[in-house]
Amino acid sequence: MILEHRLHRFQEIVRGKGIDAVMIRTLSSFIYFTGLKWLRPALLIPSSGEPIAFVARGEEEGFRKRTWIRNVVTYTDGGDLMGKVSGIIRKHGFKTMGLEFGIERDAYIVFYEMFKRLNPSVKIVDVSDIIYGMRLIKDQYELDAIRKAGRIASKAMEEALSVIEPGVSETEIAAEIYRVLYKNGSEEPLVYVNVGPDPRIHSEPFRDNIVENDVFVTIVIGADYNRYYANMARTVYIGNPRGIAIKAIECMDKVYETALKLTRPGTKIIDVIKKIDTIYRKYGLENYRVIGYLHGVGLQIEEPPITTILPRDRFMNIQKNMVLAMVHSPLLIRGVGQVKKEDTFIVGSDSLERVTVI
Repeated sequence: MILEHRLHRFQEIVRGKGIDAVMIRTLSSFIYFTGLKWLRPALLIPSSGEPIAFVARGEEEGFRKRTWIRNVVTYTDGGDLMGKVSGIIRKHGFKTMGLEFGIERDAYIVFYEMFKRLNPSVKIVDVSDIIYGMRLIKDQYELDAIRKAGRIASKAMEEALSVIEPGVSETEIAAEIYRVLYKNGSEEPLVYVNVGPDPRIHSEPFRDNIVENDVFVTIVIGADYNRYYANMARTVYIGNPRGIAIKAIECMDKVYETALKLTRPGTKIIDVIKKIDTIYRKYGLENYRVIGYLHGVGLQIEEPPITTILPRDRFMNIQKNMVLAMVHSPLLIRGVGQVKKEDTFIVGSDSLERVTVI
């Protein structure tokens, strides 16, 4: 079974680093090992032996029906959960524990501080690089799920482009997109809408941002299938573009085309960034771009390599079976809005497979 294989591989790496056990509290990693989305995630993985899942009392039967994990401990509240985790740590004499020091939901600092207080003699180490190192390269199950997510995202984008017109709000556009996403099988989709003239990088839709003439409207869609995402973005101009708007459209098309041509296994990401920066400079738009042109896609809509957030990821080499969203970085031009063109790609042996198509 693929989930058990993942766990055994993880345990082997953990043992090699002298870590006694790992406490998983982030949702995406919980799904990676259990195959199940379950709030709030809590999974104790010893360096050898069976993992232990912690669920609220009353949830255990439903949990066991949906996952391969058999060892389940129930709790009544957050304090009871932490107490039972600490009790197991003491019972087994774990001296070195792994936690994820990430930016994801449920990776709250309050849990880390509580864990330290309850286990003062335990050494805590970050295992984020181990987990993301495994998740970086997708297996066939993951790739198939991402392909299906790509088809859903593409359907939703078709709907999005058909409803953009003067007078509609960002939230109205988002509502139509969410309808298509949920209807086609997404369970936790994400939609961002940016109506100019004031650009925003992360464009959670506003009800009072209304489509008008002579601005850009950018739609970003994250569709999921079996918890795996595909990510795409499109920008349309309302009216007849001129001046900097025309330059921005031409520039983004050229950047997109160049990024697709250069992104291949063995390529260092920073080398592509340097190349497309020459295009931004040619169009006089370098000061409007966000640095970094891609990010990984999988159990999170945005996961390593995240080149716009983590500068170190820009020095990573592209590898076969990575799944990448690009061009992720938009042009942000005050007065007309955001310009972005983004699709999700599976990296093959010598080419890219685009999974979002419109």
